[in-house]
Amino acid sequence: MKQILDFEKPIVNLREKIAELKNFTQDSDIDLSEEISTLEKRLSKLEEDIYGNLKPWDRVSMARHQDRPTTLEYIENLFTDFIEFHGDRLFGDDEAIVAGIAFYKEKPVTVIGHQRGKGTKENIRRNFGMPHPEGYRKALRHMKQAEKFNRPIICFIDTKGAYPGRAAEERGQSEAIARNLMEMAGLTVPIICVVIGEGGSGGALALGVGDHIHMLENSTYSVISPEGAAALLWKDSGQAKKAAETMKITSYDLKELGVIDTIIQEPKGGAHRDLEEQARNMDAVLEKSLQQLEAYSKDELLEQRWEKYKKIGDYKLDQSIDL
Repeated sequence: MKQILDFEKPIVNLREKIAELKNFTQDSDIDLSEEISTLEKRLSKLEEDIYGNLKPWDRVSMARHQDRPTTLEYIENLFTDFIEFHGDRLFGDDEAIVAGIAFYKEKPVTVIGHQRGKGTKENIRRNFGMPHPEGYRKALRHMKQAEKFNRPIICFIDTKGAYPGRAAEERGQSEAIARNLMEMAGLTVPIICVVIGEGGSGGALALGVGDHIHMLENSTYSVISPEGAAALLWKDSGQAKKAAETMKITSYDLKELGVIDTIIQEPKGGAHRDLEEQARNMDAVLEKSLQQLEAYSKDELLEQRWEKYKKIGDYKLDQSIDL
């Protein structure tokens, strides 16, 4: 059974009512077509009202939806001849991150992304999309390889955060993340990052230093989860909805702040409703982005990347404060 989010329940109830009337009409001689038409119009208006006015917490719920498309699903729909590679050549393989080479519009590219599972067994195998340090080192290995062979890099971001367990810390979790940030800043090939679900803290940033950063409409990108922020600010994780309102974690907030470049529209009801449509929407943005970045020389690419990160954020200085 598909997951139904709280704010979607009125829509689901109305759809079920329409389905009941249609079944009743088929099984009897009573014509209810006029009533069905009226309800369908009401359904269309209700969907427009709800999906067109989602609150930040609603978008958090969308980003976490169990059926939301994953990195491997986008790879299957956007690229050809994908070959996945494994291991960091230091410790082992981390299935929370997939990495490999593929063709995009007949051009060779390196594709890297967080990978969570769709069911319990796969989630356990992939550690719920929370990478260990070997996952980030695997990603960096392929980034350096992409630079060597002059291949653009496309990263898909979808993680609650880097795995905070003891073993991960013992193997250098923070060092692995920090090294990725440093190395990505200086890579001389185009880097395109797309937040497809949750972009959580340093676990997301380790794949997020790009020339262009795009976000799916109902994705989130934040330094901490709303639950974590609520627990820190108000000592009550139950106030996560309130935290989501104040944290500015939605694609629209981050576009306004200059953190991301493009909002990729989602089908009505979210990316999980129509993977093919979502892939088409993403394809148009990726193609345009890659064309723009490939026009830069290596020096120009590094310069514009530096300028991009200098401009991120928005603040106002209160002149009445004596500094």
